[in-house]
Amino acid sequence: MIYSLRGKLTHKEPNLAVVECGGVGYACRTTLNTLSKLGGVGSEAFLLTYLYIREDAVEIFGFATEQELNCFKMLISVSGVGPKAGLAILSDTTPEGFALNVATGDYKAFTKTKGVGPKLAQRVVLELKDKITNEQLASSVGGAESVTAVIGGGNVSEAVSALVVLGYSQAEAASAVAKLDPSLSVEDLIKNALKAIAASM
Repeated sequence: MIYSLRGKLTHKEPNLAVVECGGVGYACRTTLNTLSKLGGVGSEAFLLTYLYIREDAVEIFGFATEQELNCFKMLISVSGVGPKAGLAILSDTTPEGFALNVATGDYKAFTKTKGVGPKLAQRVVLELKDKITNEQLASSVGGAESVTAVIGGGNVSEAVSALVVLGYSQAEAASAVAKLDPSLSVEDLIKNALKAIAASM
């Protein structure tokens, strides 16, 4: 399994970056967001990767952040969502925006992506949101006071769900969000919690 690639960026085009490592150029399918974070051709590039194998092809997908990679993995786990659709959705939104849409049930946001109809968008929200429940949250954090606050609040609860979608444990998410002002918007809670988690690492 190829976990990541670090090397010289030798080619860039929409949804594709070629990274040369040890004389071998690896073609990585990617999102517009990741491409925007890469430097120009000839600069050093680092991508976290996902190896996708099917009968007629072996493809590498590359991402600038762990959050985007986690979102991609979750998307392709949804019935009817292939890698191409996954990249398209993540090209139209940030990982934070994706998590927010899933947590709040805003399936219409996904229909803005070309090739994603209402039925598929609803399936994305339903299948991913169902993986996150307040019961799981309570059992994993263990009944601390912060859990009561998290489960009790609308925006706070949605922010925790969004962070779990991004790949953080429910304990990490609940702990980070519980320290914030519950009157903040869901988006601000997610942004501030991400900063707090990053600072504690």
